[in-house]
Amino acid sequence: MHCRLSAWLVKHGVIHRSLGFDYQRIETLQIKSSDWNSIAIILYVYGYNYLRSQCAYDVPPGGLLASHLMRIEYGMDRPEEVCVKVFTPRRDPRIPFVFWVWKSVDFQEQESYDMLGIYYNNYPRLKRILIPESWIECLLRKDYKAPNFYEIQNAH
Repeated sequence: MHCRLSAWLVKHGVIHRSLGFDYQRIETLQIKSSDWNSIAIILYVYGYNYLRSQCAYDVPPGGLLASHLMRIEYGMDRPEEVCVKVFTPRRDPRIPFVFWVWKSVDFQEQESYDMLGIYYNNYPRLKRILIPESWIECLLRKDYKAPNFYEIQNAH
């Protein structure tokens, strides 16, 4: 299967790494965090005008954090989808935010910040949305250790 977007990016000198296709035959690309702003603009101009989902996860065995984005391109007989993975070190996890390119990523980038501690540089209102501001740890990191306390069960 031909990697259409990857070939276009190579032709235009955009640095990336093709990870091939996933089980659903969706092209997957890996890019550097420092290149994300410019690549996001390129993808938008190229026609990837809708961001379907963004998620983040802790890459086993706990070395990197990944922000994983999927987009659908409209205007073709068959919509094209691509997956972009941006890896960042866990010690200082920073990724440029792309809310200004795709407005639908607003809540999803905040959730990645809240649960994994990924900072989205220059994000206008980055805040915790699922757990209290006072919480120190990142709940979805593989090295998270649950506090040693017990809930009162069946208290009436």
